[in-house]
Amino acid sequence: MDSPLLHHLVVALTAFVVTAGITPVVVRLARRLGALDHPGDGRRVHTRAVPTLGGLAMLAGVLAALAVAWALGGPFAPLFASTSEPVALLVGALVIVLVGVADDLVGLPPTVKLAGQIVAALGVVLFGMQLVYVWVPGVEIVALSSDLGLVVTILALVAMINAVNLIDGLDGLAAGVCVIAALAFFAFSVATEGSGIRETLVPSSATLIAAVVAGIGAGFLVHNWHPARIFMGDTGAMLLGLLLGAAGVSYTARSTSPSNTDFYGSIPLLVPVLVLAIPFLDSAFAVVRRALQRRPLATGDRGHLHHLLIAFGHSHRRAVLVLYYWSALLAFGSVGPTFVPMVRLLPWLLVAAGVGLALTALGTQARGEDTAPEAGTRPGTRDDGAPPAPPRRRTTA
Repeated sequence: MDSPLLHHLVVALTAFVVTAGITPVVVRLARRLGALDHPGDGRRVHTRAVPTLGGLAMLAGVLAALAVAWALGGPFAPLFASTSEPVALLVGALVIVLVGVADDLVGLPPTVKLAGQIVAALGVVLFGMQLVYVWVPGVEIVALSSDLGLVVTILALVAMINAVNLIDGLDGLAAGVCVIAALAFFAFSVATEGSGIRETLVPSSATLIAAVVAGIGAGFLVHNWHPARIFMGDTGAMLLGLLLGAAGVSYTARSTSPSNTDFYGSIPLLVPVLVLAIPFLDSAFAVVRRALQRRPLATGDRGHLHHLLIAFGHSHRRAVLVLYYWSALLAFGSVGPTFVPMVRLLPWLLVAAGVGLALTALGTQARGEDTAPEAGTRPGTRDDGAPPAPPRRRTTA
């Protein structure tokens, strides 16, 4: 098995199988612990109690995938032998999952959760994954001091964590968007690393992390597609955000030449942001909206993109698929110039954007099967017939 792509496929399949296989166990564990997300406020679109803590299954997928990558060697051997990036990834993942579990079980104050996110990001940095220098148009290489690099890296990771967390509002939405982003980023990284277009001083874990994210996201979708049998909770959303952020940091941190001669290569740090354009746009709108309304940034509302699509008339599934479409268009459109000249790509992007606008405009009030309670389940009750517990927040959004 000499092909690097085949090695990455094995890692992704491992993450997929383990995550999908462990998730039913996590469902039972969540029910036993009382980790259920109950309907009960205006932001929730589900009508029955749903187990959460799905991020635990994702963590199992991450651990299994990294173990398989280490055992396979091949293109991963230099990464494990000459860098501590896999250790940094494990430390950050374990810390962010602990924070997420605590939040899903008892509901942490926003400041405490933010502190936990910073600690997880700090763990990633201290164990060897940090921005060292970046490319800026007209300036070329800008070296970052260790202190400045630490701060910038932590800010980037925390921003990515919260971008994914904020979009986790519909069944299958966050997982699917992260799979799309990971696939686009994987394609971009494979096309630029080791090709003479982009050189690195040491091996990068970017492609490995992207493969892992694609695998755990797809594996979780088996159980999270509407109607979801489990939610990922903050445990899973923050884990996905940290992993994608780490992939971007690893890719960008030590590049010694731009990844392309155009805009995308001049600022490679933008690539991870562009492939997650939908979560970042949603986060930006949320910050502006709440600032204009003079509301705390951590206060939830129904102004997110997925809420607006449902309010416009889309069913639950259709709203998710519309956001999948836009995510794919923005993600693959962003990395497309690496493969196809912009002059040839632009007309296709404009046509695809027109199709997207048409799909978005085709709202309908016929949402029957997507919003009706499942048979035998009354809104506001647990599946076991017990009285409803105090509502849990599905996300901080």
